[in-house]
Amino acid sequence: MSRRSPRSGPRRPVDQARRAAFDALRAVHAGGAYANLALTDILDRRHLDERDAALATELVAGTSRLQGTYDAILEAAAGRPLSSLQPAVVDVLRLGTHQVLSMRIPTRAAVDSAVDLAGTAIGERVTGLVNAVLRKVAADSLDEWVDRLSAGTTGVAHLAVRTHHPLWIAETYADLLGEEAAVALEADNLAPRPTLVVRPGLAERAELVAAGAVATRWSPYGAVADGNPADFAAVREGRAGVQDEGSQLVALALSRVEAPAGPWLDMCAGPGGKAALLTGIARSRGEDVLAAELAEHRAGLVAQALRGYRPAGRVICADGTRPAWPARSFARVMLDAPCTGLGALRRRPESRWRHRPEDLDDLVPLQAQLLVSAIRSTLPGGVVAYVTCSPHASETEDVVQTVVEELGDDGIGTEVLDAPSFLPEVPDCARPDPWGGDRFVQLWPHRHGTDAMFLALLRVG
Repeated sequence: MSRRSPRSGPRRPVDQARRAAFDALRAVHAGGAYANLALTDILDRRHLDERDAALATELVAGTSRLQGTYDAILEAAAGRPLSSLQPAVVDVLRLGTHQVLSMRIPTRAAVDSAVDLAGTAIGERVTGLVNAVLRKVAADSLDEWVDRLSAGTTGVAHLAVRTHHPLWIAETYADLLGEEAAVALEADNLAPRPTLVVRPGLAERAELVAAGAVATRWSPYGAVADGNPADFAAVREGRAGVQDEGSQLVALALSRVEAPAGPWLDMCAGPGGKAALLTGIARSRGEDVLAAELAEHRAGLVAQALRGYRPAGRVICADGTRPAWPARSFARVMLDAPCTGLGALRRRPESRWRHRPEDLDDLVPLQAQLLVSAIRSTLPGGVVAYVTCSPHASETEDVVQTVVEELGDDGIGTEVLDAPSFLPEVPDCARPDPWGGDRFVQLWPHRHGTDAMFLALLRVG
């Protein structure tokens, strides 16, 4: 069989699923996009059918999830660092490696499709390289490659390679969970089912269940459904949205704490799921929520999440560290602080390879500043929910301890409440606090089927 040359005419068109997956990965690696959001935008614009959309989704999610492992395999197969290759070529190789090693696609078809993608999306000059490297990749199974990569490692380092995580993340899990860490890390590799949430006052969960969804285990507002959430009328009409059950539960806990009457604040509200849920709950009590978000485009997402409410939910662009509101203004404050996102690795699989331990150097001081601001924004007797989608001690218990003790030295009393008591239906969610109690909530994918959300509830004196 003769090899095609650049002069032999155009290469056959690449199927739309693989091109969509490639373009989404380029948006992630060249533009810093979130994989799920980049792919959703591409699928919406290109109108792929259900089968192609499912294939593109698996290609992007699976490639992103095992990216670090695939990169090590590719460097071994290529005999050179990936940094010496054109970034777009690397993304083609990653997609091809996922098809060869982790999907039920015949090797020849997987390699040929990657070669075709390279020729169409990049140029004929790179097709020989892609073909040669992927055929070397295909010489062994994924298990055989992982055995080779993990040879000579022990303990947490061995666990990190076997579960496809950077070492620092595996160490974080091991510090928190001990022997349970292996199960937790494996859970990060299982794609979650889409979880929906109703906007209280606009829809009832029974409507979603009647349309084919299954009620969530603990949140009274959620339901799980496969497929496209927009297939549900309530989602299309803004009466429901997409939100992990863990995010629903931390908002529910804040709403259950006794607090004085008054407005509520969602301090870092983007993309708007918690703001929408809290708005419905607050309005049922004759109160309302102010949603504040620093980034203008994320504030737009919050407004979109609130679009079903009349009057419209209040959204402002504001820096939580420099409040645009007077001190002691709110009865309840939700602070879902910017974090490494280590608790959402199953949902945003590219995050495990995007973040570095040194990211904490910037995030932790910001988290502390925001928590101080949240406490100063709260009425006496009011409550602050400090939330992160990360279980890392530096972003969770350490921040709370530092702020509570420093504000105490300044004469601002802050009581750490028993957060698990406000989620009594959720088993095994208590996490030790620095003062010898178990007053924090920690949710886990492997225990609860949710993102690994952390929650501390603080009453302001």
